[in-house]
Formats: sequence, structure tokens, C-alpha cells
Amino acid sequence: MNRRKMLALLGATGITMLNGHSSASSGDGEVTRKMFSCIATPQQTEGPYFVDEHLRRADIRSDPSDGSIKEGLPLTLDIRVFSVGKTGCKPLVGAVVDIWHCDAQGIYSDVMDSHFNTVGKKFLRGYQITDTNGGVRFTTIYPGWYPGRTVHIHFKIRTDPKTMQAYEFTSQFYFDDLITDRVHEQPAYARKNPRPSRTRNEDDSIYLRGGNQLMLKLAQVDQGYTGSFDVGLEMGYAK
Repeated sequence: MNRRKMLALLGATGITMLNGHSSASSGDGEVTRKMFSCIATPQQTEGPYFVDEHLRRADIRSDPSDGSIKEGLPLTLDIRVFSVGKTGCKPLVGAVVDIWHCDAQGIYSDVMDSHFNTVGKKFLRGYQITDTNGGVRFTTIYPGWYPGRTVHIHFKIRTDPKTMQAYEFTSQFYFDDLITDRVHEQPAYARKNPRPSRTRNEDDSIYLRGGNQLMLKLAQVDQGYTGSFDVGLEMGYAK
């Protein structure tokens, strides 16, 4: 079994075990002794709806073309990105993190589909640059759904080729079906018509390829939910 498979199986505890680190913070920027969920994150398909909008913003709910804001339960998403190396996990600073997902009715922006044409719209898309802790934060809405897929958020991480060896990673985040059931009872989601049965995680062929390692950690707040995820990247040049 290679190192990538071992890390994916063992998760955060496995990384600590493999690298011999305990749980206290170090002062040199290397996060090797702090408890977190840094695992070798599975890649998944980009899908047909990625558009490189070059739209840097934290709040992706609005459409810059007309100022409208997408309806839906607010979701604050915290993502931390780490490079997984032989000496542990280090925050990946200065990386571009894109996210994109459908609205409450299952529609993506800036694409032509057999069921909709939203070319020119840019809602629920954007990117942020990771800070010194490898972190970014987005404000968005809890996604809706469309036939054949469980509820998900796409994300892509790219490094700056001007400052480091170019690297690109693409995957998806997923949600607990029981939470989704409650959220989708709200009017912004429930008026989807026609409304066939929503595909659940265990029935989604893409989710079944590592989706259980890509579940967002959600916490309910007054206005919606907060979600977090630690992305661990085994980059060829990570030391």
C-alpha cells in the first residue's frame, strides 16, 4: 500500500501516527502538532460546469450582472488547505481556491444546458486566496439539487506558477442527507417543480468514489449553517 492510500485510510490520526507528532502548536508555520483533519483528499471529477470567471470575492451569493442575490439558507464555508509531506502538514499559502455550485433550484450560472441558459450570469461562483494559515472563507447558500446527483459543492485549488511549481486539484464537498432533508423543506428549495425523488449520497456514483472522505462538518447557527473542511494535498514538491 502506497503512502497516499495509507493516509487516505488513516485520516488525521494516521498522519499524526506516521509522522510521530503530538497535539500542540508549533511556532514556525508548520502545522505538524496541531490536531486537525488533514488527510490526503480524494480528487473527483470537475464536471461540465466549471467556468474560470476570475471573480475574486468571499460572498458568492450575488450576480454581478444585475445585483440580484440568490435565495437559500445561508452557508459559511471555511476551507483550510495543507500540503502533506514527509514531515507533516504545512498550510498552503497563496493558493487560489474556486468554488461553484447550483442554486436552490438546481441551476448553475454562466452555462447553457438542455434545461436552462444562464450564460452571462455569475451567481454562486468565486475564488479566494489562502492566507498564512492556508485558509479561505466563503459566504454562500446551501445548494439545491438536480436529477442524478446528490447535493454537492465543487472546488478547485491552484497554485501560482510564478511563485511555485504549478499544481491543480479538483474535487467536491458533500452534505449529510438528513440535514439536506430538513433544509430542502424550506420554500426556496421546496418549490422546485416537477419534484422527483432527490438522489441521495449512497445512490450517487461520483459520491461513491471517495465521497465519504469529503463530507463537510456542519454546525447550525441562527441564520443557517457553517461548514468546514481541511484539504490535504500530496504535492510532488512538498517536503
